[in-house]
Amino acid sequence: MNPPYDSSINGSSAVGTVTSDLLAPFTRLLDLLDEPEAITTLSPLIVREIHYRLLTSELAGRIWQIASSGNQANRISRAIGWLRVHYSERLNIEELASHVQMSTTTLFHHFRKHTSMSPLQYQKWLRLNEAQRLMLNDNFDASRAAFQVGYESPSHFSREYTRLFGMSPKRHIEILRKGTNP
Repeated sequence: MNPPYDSSINGSSAVGTVTSDLLAPFTRLLDLLDEPEAITTLSPLIVREIHYRLLTSELAGRIWQIASSGNQANRISRAIGWLRVHYSERLNIEELASHVQMSTTTLFHHFRKHTSMSPLQYQKWLRLNEAQRLMLNDNFDASRAAFQVGYESPSHFSREYTRLFGMSPKRHIEILRKGTNP
């Protein structure tokens, strides 16, 4: 498969057509939730099919651009990967920039271009979503979740959580558990 080239690709998002060939593996992946013993074996195969479907879609050029080593999109993809692993640690922008072989200014510019967020905003988003998962799935209280994801102050965590989700952590988790739309 030869990589498509499209020099007009830029920005933080793209819109494409969801075909039945692309939707089917996503459906099968979700269906595995009803068959937990098969997840470990089958999910990597289904994810691989999703990658194939995306690489043969109308957005293939965008995906190739992100995956191609040495370009800015790939470096931002690596920065995102690094943040996903180190989200609970104090963010050192110089270390992150060095890891992806970019200056801090270039990192900020391209990170915002590709994600519509700064690296710090993205880290905060990761932390808050992981805290939500811990409270919802693992029954952590807000303070424990806050410390687990790297916050030093439960009150600071609560303020940021409320800013992102529109309500306090406790109230939001109660609503999510009831299955009502907040």
